[in-house]
Amino acid sequence: MLNIFTLANGRLFQEEIESLEELSRFQPIWVDLESPTPEEKRWIKQYYGLSIPEDAMDEDIEESARFYKEDNGELHIRSDFLVADDAEPHTVRVAFILNTDNEELKSKGVLFSIHDEDVPVFRLLRMRARRAPGLIEDAKEVLLKLFDADAEYSADTLEEIYDELEKVSQKVLSGDLTDALAGEVLGAIARHEDMSGRIRRNVMDTRRAVSFMVRSKMLNGEQFEEARQILRDMDSLDSHTAFLFDKINFLMDATVGFININQNKIIKIFSVASVALLPPTLIASIYGMNFKYMPELDWTVGYPYALALMVASALGPMWYFRKRGWLK
Repeated sequence: MLNIFTLANGRLFQEEIESLEELSRFQPIWVDLESPTPEEKRWIKQYYGLSIPEDAMDEDIEESARFYKEDNGELHIRSDFLVADDAEPHTVRVAFILNTDNEELKSKGVLFSIHDEDVPVFRLLRMRARRAPGLIEDAKEVLLKLFDADAEYSADTLEEIYDELEKVSQKVLSGDLTDALAGEVLGAIARHEDMSGRIRRNVMDTRRAVSFMVRSKMLNGEQFEEARQILRDMDSLDSHTAFLFDKINFLMDATVGFININQNKIIKIFSVASVALLPPTLIASIYGMNFKYMPELDWTVGYPYALALMVASALGPMWYFRKRGWLK
């Protein structure tokens, strides 16, 4: 899918391109390629003179090779964007190519983005740019706003984790945590821990991309200050993610502790039962010995007396355990 974005009266407008002729009718500041076909890549090369690298969206590319600047002024940035899907949270690799220095190319001042699937941050920026005139002025501003929206998207996801952990805390600290409920809690904690880790990695990746833009000296004064503000926002998210990890570890330890308590209760029942049955077992063993005169044969009430003695010997330890509070 090939989409272009143009500025009109300070607003960002989107057009879906289905032919090379349509592409030549617009002067975009942002060209977005989602799962581009070979034909769409050929249109970009034919009209803009830009060759999209084959490894643009490779996941195994070296980290040090994800940010670089070509001799012709092309700025290449490969950054990961978070997709906080409840079913399967993941990150999407996006390749950005920004031409700003080459006067001969038609792509001067145009941002190209290549990715395999739709990114929530892109939708967020498009919605904002349509509603807020003057939000975006050029291609560099688009790239900065994308990273700014990525920081806010990460912050919103952290707030959702906060809310979900509050629900988990109420279940854990209610004092009535069954094994089945503990299993659900551990599953929820594991999901939130995984999401928190992805957010932290996403924040680190965005910070590196914005820092590269600052070091490349491609930003004007206002954009430079905006980039520094984005970096400060990223730094503030680190403390929140650290707090979430501490809270997750606390809830994990508390849940495991309640599971151990429930298991100890079961073990205690077997321990009390085994101790309470020791005296009846001893009496039964004595009565089962081979005496010359066996009480159950020579004494009419031998059997009833033995059974009553066994019951009394079992009730004695149980009464003692109950008095000490060990049966609660």
